[in-house]
Amino acid sequence: MTTLIWGGAALSLVGLIGLLLCIRKVAKAKKTAQNEDELRLAVKQVLPLNLGSLFISALGLMAVVVGILLSP
Repeated sequence: MTTLIWGGAALSLVGLIGLLLCIRKVAKAKKTAQNEDELRLAVKQVLPLNLGSLFISALGLMAVVVGILLSP
């Protein structure tokens, strides 16, 4: 079960890095966007990465919880 816990922690870390990357991309787009349409397009392009990172992070946290519950 230790492998499940550490694997879940690694997945959560990958998801967190993805979320931080999304925040950085949107912040950069917010500074450089000339109008609202450009900002809206940038946010629309980051959305799949954001949702994927959130999903991976949630899977990792679930794996950690399952590993903790199943460990003796």
